[in-house]
Amino acid sequence: MEASRPLIATVKRGSLDDGPGIRSVVFFKGCPLKCTFCQNPETQDPEPEIAFRSEQCIRCGSCAGACPEGAVDLDDSNRIRRDRCVRCGICAVVCPGRALYFIGRYYTTVELSELLLRDRAFYRYSGGGVTLSGGECTLYPDYVESLLHLLKVAGIHVVLETSGYFDYGIFEDKILPYVDLIYYDIKLMDRQAHIKHTGRPNELILENFHRLVSDAEVEVHPRMPLVPGITATRANLSAVADFLYKTRVTSVSLLPYNPAAVEMAPCLGRPAPKLPGNFMKPEEEREIYAMFSELLEGMRDGCLIAPERELKETFLFNKI
Repeated sequence: MEASRPLIATVKRGSLDDGPGIRSVVFFKGCPLKCTFCQNPETQDPEPEIAFRSEQCIRCGSCAGACPEGAVDLDDSNRIRRDRCVRCGICAVVCPGRALYFIGRYYTTVELSELLLRDRAFYRYSGGGVTLSGGECTLYPDYVESLLHLLKVAGIHVVLETSGYFDYGIFEDKILPYVDLIYYDIKLMDRQAHIKHTGRPNELILENFHRLVSDAEVEVHPRMPLVPGITATRANLSAVADFLYKTRVTSVSLLPYNPAAVEMAPCLGRPAPKLPGNFMKPEEEREIYAMFSELLEGMRDGCLIAPERELKETFLFNKI
């Protein structure tokens, strides 16, 4: 997919979970990371995809009759023979039960801004706005710059959710001037573990975070997904707490594990990740919050860095 023509996986209107107030969230397709625990696996691939939900299939056979490549097999539990599928989307168009559906649509920036501005009254009265998510929207700086210009002319509050894997110079020039709040993911501090679970090293991510916190005027809010056995370990929590403490941020969101990928990956013809199939229990969340608080308390007593105000006093454990 051309960098100037990104596909949008979906636009979620009326969201209360991706920034202040009522928001519309734009999920871009395409991401430089391939996290094994990705909550939105349908946004990793920048190309269009066909998903299949077996529970919605009525076995009418319309898809098989319409597919020009013979890639639909009603006797196959996955329905689509991915080696034959060219992702044309015809099967999804004719599917009456929406068991097959197409993921990935191109909007011009004018079309997308007009869609997002339909809810400007909700943004205004709730203190909300638009959130750009993904995938990774910073892969498409020219497109995002054009879109954000249209939104800011209309006075819309903008939140950007990012993995932090971007060229800082381009980001600073084309995207940062239009953003009001950045949600920045910090996943794993150990380099090898980061490569294993995301496919990329973490130096660029950590460097970009430090530069944003140090130089940018916009608020940068770190968030950490809590994945059992991967990110939610004492060693990783300790390393993250130490990094954030030394960076002098004053809050972080610890995001409880969401098993969405376990269900979504097979719909895309991929093997289900070897992850828990259930949400974290409240007691598990409380245990992790207590561990993180304990680690930070010990750091306050033994850390050589003396910030202007103690991080512990203003550290927030937000669940977004």
